[in-house]
Amino acid sequence: MQHYRYCPVCGSADFLVSSPKSKQCRHCGYELFINPSAAVVAFIRNGRGELLVVERDCEPAKGTLDLPGGFTDIDETVEESVIREIKEETGLTVTATTYLFSYPNHYLYSGMDIPTLDFFFECQVEDTSVLHAADDAASCQWLPLHEIQPERFGLKSIRQGVIRYLKSRC
Repeated sequence: MQHYRYCPVCGSADFLVSSPKSKQCRHCGYELFINPSAAVVAFIRNGRGELLVVERDCEPAKGTLDLPGGFTDIDETVEESVIREIKEETGLTVTATTYLFSYPNHYLYSGMDIPTLDFFFECQVEDTSVLHAADDAASCQWLPLHEIQPERFGLKSIRQGVIRYLKSRC
């Protein structure tokens, strides 16, 4: 919350912490709550049962493993978001989504620690032959579940999600 020094409504510097998750302006009364941003993550398996993983092309955790996914846009459901993100990062077309679980996370972006709530889905796709890395994925690869090393995943919530998924599938 230290990045929010002035009230976004009236511009007053009398904008003070009022709770662990909010700041309130003593001048106009506006209260800003710091709530998590919604993000989505996809587990996608091919016909051989291998899991699709991507290499992060951007910070945070550039060069580490990740799962396809990203942030939910305004006026978009988490299901629409996971479908869009998979298409953007891999070229794959989703035919079915199943919600699995969620984890809180913190995402360092432009020097700010953004709280997120990551929604994990298992997704089915049409045709895996069109797979290609795009957007913020440097590369894509299929890995057998027994070869996956959770410590190679750079983001904490993704690592936690991979561990949970592997425990339920192996």
